[in-house]
Amino acid sequence: MTFPFSAVLGMDDMRLALLLNAVSPAIGGVLVRGEKGTAKSTAVRALATLLPPVDHVTGCRFACDPAAPDPGCPDGPHPPGTVAERRPARLVELPVGAAEDRVVGSLDLEQALAAGVRAFEPGLLAAAHRGVLYVDEVNLLHDHLVDLLLDAAAMGRSHVEREGVSVSHASRFLLVGTMNPEEGELRPQLLDRFGLTVEVGASRDPAVRVEVVRRRLAADADPAGFAARWADADADIARRVAAARDRLGRVLLPDAALRQIAEVCAAFDVDGMRADIVTARTAIAHAAWHGRDRVTVDDVRVAARLALPHRRRRDPFDTPGLDQKRLDEALDRAPDDPDDDPPGGPGGGTPPDPSGGPGDGGGSGSPERPEADDDAGRGSTPDPGGADQRGPDAGPRENHADGSSGAGDDADASGATGPDAAGGPADASADAQPVAAPQRGLRARLLTAPGVGDGVPGRRSRARTGRGRTTGARVPTAGRAGVLHLPATVRVAAPYQVARGRERGPLRLRPADVREAVREGREGNLVLFLVDASGSMGARQRMGAVKGAVLALLTDAYQRRDKVAVVAFRGAGAQTVLPATSSVLAASARLGELPTGGRTPLAEGLLAAAELLRVERLRDPRRRPLVLVLTDGRATAGARPLDRAARAAAVLAATGAPCVVVDCESGPVRLHLAERLAAQLNAPLHPLTSLTTLATRTRRSAA
Repeated sequence: MTFPFSAVLGMDDMRLALLLNAVSPAIGGVLVRGEKGTAKSTAVRALATLLPPVDHVTGCRFACDPAAPDPGCPDGPHPPGTVAERRPARLVELPVGAAEDRVVGSLDLEQALAAGVRAFEPGLLAAAHRGVLYVDEVNLLHDHLVDLLLDAAAMGRSHVEREGVSVSHASRFLLVGTMNPEEGELRPQLLDRFGLTVEVGASRDPAVRVEVVRRRLAADADPAGFAARWADADADIARRVAAARDRLGRVLLPDAALRQIAEVCAAFDVDGMRADIVTARTAIAHAAWHGRDRVTVDDVRVAARLALPHRRRRDPFDTPGLDQKRLDEALDRAPDDPDDDPPGGPGGGTPPDPSGGPGDGGGSGSPERPEADDDAGRGSTPDPGGADQRGPDAGPRENHADGSSGAGDDADASGATGPDAAGGPADASADAQPVAAPQRGLRARLLTAPGVGDGVPGRRSRARTGRGRTTGARVPTAGRAGVLHLPATVRVAAPYQVARGRERGPLRLRPADVREAVREGREGNLVLFLVDASGSMGARQRMGAVKGAVLALLTDAYQRRDKVAVVAFRGAGAQTVLPATSSVLAASARLGELPTGGRTPLAEGLLAAAELLRVERLRDPRRRPLVLVLTDGRATAGARPLDRAARAAAVLAATGAPCVVVDCESGPVRLHLAERLAAQLNAPLHPLTSLTTLATRTRRSAA
């Protein structure tokens, strides 16, 4: 039983962004960022129950609209008068570990080669057509899969190209992704493809937390009864979504509002024009949601707060967010003019779609939302202020006027009012913590793991991957070829054609003939920074140079899709400052807080690194490590510290993890202890000054 949308307490920004996309899927989806346990998945799954039902051609695996079937549908053509069925809008979940074939669909390669037919099995992108595609932990999804689904979301079609066989089908859906930033960030290019983004966090108000627990326990104890108590509130939201969709094509976007949007986007120095287009679409949807036929400055303000924060990030050390004062100043520079005429467009002044493609401004319908013509659930136009949607268990303890809004920041909003009533989401940058950032223009030297790995896709070390140049062929290990190696398959099958009775026509293939391509590309590694934070490193401001080099290496790790971990040793022992994570933002924050001083327990640091590698090898066995030891080589803690350090180095070397020693020693007197450590680890040695450069010359492999 799905938890009711109207029963989700707090998270006003998230609910508003989801509902605006339900009104206008052309906005481009929602990315929900926040800590674990904040009802992200619960709200997304509940959203699908609020969408209007979908009419589709009976028997069509691609959910074609009987009123406007896809002319290129692989199950088509669908003639006029085709029998139709009605079903609820689907929620399709894309698992993090999904293979590319599962996402876009797969071809029966044996039939395609032997019989020349296109036997296509639809994937998740086809199943999500005209529904919701939900990707939990989208930041952990492989980059090429994120590219595939974002391309489909932008174009409204999915294309499958395999060995000369091509299939294309419609794929329009409401894309929702959730992520915990502590586990890593999306690339800025991918962030920009999400229409809106919101930051969520658990309320610190004990009364709100008590009510959240009370509702969760009530839902677990009696799911059907709890859903029934909130059914009326959910039905009101569903009717309001349907009414807003109907009104969407009649909302006017005046020139004054367009100038405000352009002024705000220019003031925050966002790249490209997608920000302006998404902000305009969001403002139109927000006006329709509130029952207005004209976009106002409040609609623009809310749209900017949802559409721009994630587009301001220029590098992994930038934190998303908008400055409220700058936003108000930008809006004031382009004042709202109520007498300004809207731009000409279809429907007597309806704003044209800025991208020139399917949009939410022309006419009463849109190809992005074919289910908008459904008659179900469209009985009335709600009051812009919001109908009473209070649930039966929303007692006086909440002090809420209804189940959709509240007096405080964490009010229970079902979408009738909520954060937009107060001017939109709170400033996302208000609680942002400053982090250390590398010197502008500083670039790290490329360090790679030796040999050829078989790890996760990335951009650092050589590896056998599903993408890249073909280097050979092999028998499929799982009984099914990943990427067909056509010449090798033909060579294996050719000697048996006479025995199989072939005289002419297609080759006669058997499953044992199929060979898959072996491709070599690049993999992401686990880059472990083992940092000497002892007193000797603090001398002569040496630690400042070390942190600057590590920050440059962190930027490089982010660009190459690595995981990073930080272990520091000082005083009497070593500490795992940051466990393995994809978040270089968290790593830079921990590094900025790293204290220095005390003796140098080199042995303890090396042993701590070996233990971290042992644990991570169990968690992620395919990801090869690369250990960067930043030290001057001194060992001063405990009895016989150099001998203990030598034994610890042997332990670390026995793990098989490739290491690189970065010599941080400086000054006229040098002991060359880092060189000794490099020999013990069988690792290359690099001086700290050679690790980064401001020049633009080509980087060289260091290992």
